[in-house]
Amino acid sequence: MWDSSKDYRLLVAQKSVELFLRTVDGANLRGKWNKKKALKSARDMVPEIQSLYYSYLDPVEISKTPQISSLEDGALEIVDALGGENWHHQFLELAARGEKDKLTESVAKIKFFLNTISGLKRRLQLGEINDPVIAIDIVTGLISSVGKHPQSDKLLICNVNLGERAVTVVTNDLTVKDGNHVAVALLPPAVFQGVTSEGMFLGAGEGVLKDVKGELGDLPHGIPLEALNETRNFTETFLK
Repeated sequence: MWDSSKDYRLLVAQKSVELFLRTVDGANLRGKWNKKKALKSARDMVPEIQSLYYSYLDPVEISKTPQISSLEDGALEIVDALGGENWHHQFLELAARGEKDKLTESVAKIKFFLNTISGLKRRLQLGEINDPVIAIDIVTGLISSVGKHPQSDKLLICNVNLGERAVTVVTNDLTVKDGNHVAVALLPPAVFQGVTSEGMFLGAGEGVLKDVKGELGDLPHGIPLEALNETRNFTETFLK
């Protein structure tokens, strides 16, 4: 019997809801959007996830439950409440000059939450895997631009193409460059000296993996197991 109460995918899903509630409640999001509806839709997700904790169904069966469909519908409702498919553009465009960096962090946290909930079914369908890395997406990306960090000579800011979207990743590997094919763990956003990073490059031994195989946005092929260690640690830290 699968112990669904310890399934990392469900645990991270609930933590992402909590992150969203804190973020939306505290962020200064300007524009036309329905805060009350967004918060209610997120709060309604909590009992749905908790009911799955104690279902003791295997992950594939959990992925077929009405609760998962309800969570997916809730994520769509939240996108609508935030202002529609391009909701983040409105918030960033209307941000005051001194609030831009903080708002970028808030937007990244909301995106992480939406991605976690909308991708939960897909991750559950991978079956009985008792490993923190199964709770977040690890995808293939293409570095499209690299810039210097304004506050640190030891960090670079990378714009990474994931196929259907792009993310910003801050890295301390100063050898990365445009055109590198990388593996990106889409972790909860972190801020490095004022710049928000939406994920982390996977690496093993000699820095970032720069010739990763796989379609953009899909699971990379042939990743060394040791390259997952840091992602595993970050995920467990998020749950604490």
